Amino acid sequence: MLYYYLDGIVSVPEPGIAVVDCGGVGYACRVTGYTQAQLKSGQRQRLYTTCSFRDDGVDIYGFATREERSCFQRLINVSGVGPKAALAILSTTTPDRFTLAVVTGDEKALTAAPGVGKKLAQRILLELKDTLSGELQAAGGAVDSVTIPPSGGKAAEASAALAVLGYSQSEIGAALRGVDVEALSVEDIIRQALRAMVAQ
Repeated sequence: MLYYYLDGIVSVPEPGIAVVDCGGVGYACRVTGYTQAQLKSGQRQRLYTTCSFRDDGVDIYGFATREERSCFQRLINVSGVGPKAALAILSTTTPDRFTLAVVTGDEKALTAAPGVGKKLAQRILLELKDTLSGELQAAGGAVDSVTIPPSGGKAAEASAALAVLGYSQSEIGAALRGVDVEALSVEDIIRQALRAMVAQ
């Protein structure tokens, strides 16, 4: 990693590009639509960065949050996914929704990005589910019968995915108590739980 972050005055000269002026040096960063929407030209801001080395130079990619940068790095580690496709995917969603799409196998959320077809989306889901499995298992291991209803595998998988999104075990437990986990898919369980937490 060449730079961890750039902190300076930001300008947005064209779509997909942000320039960060650090001590009189302007660093051009490629950014997602999600990040660009949060930038304000002329204001001091921080972009978390990662670099891609090419034969003819170096590309810097800037992100408004560490979470989005992490999503980008995971995507470009998937075979067949380059920086352009990763930026396209993260321009159509937020980091939380991207994570949710991966853990629930939501192929349509990925194919909504320009240039991402069904086969590539399936490869991303397959490879990133494996990457996230350790985190999901760790989160699921923290779930106990006091906070999460003893409803079987689907409830545990849904609660693990919600934990990855940053919800506490008490929030997850309260939300899942009102969900018919036996009649729903894991994806629908998560959606209903999220709606319940938003309504609280």
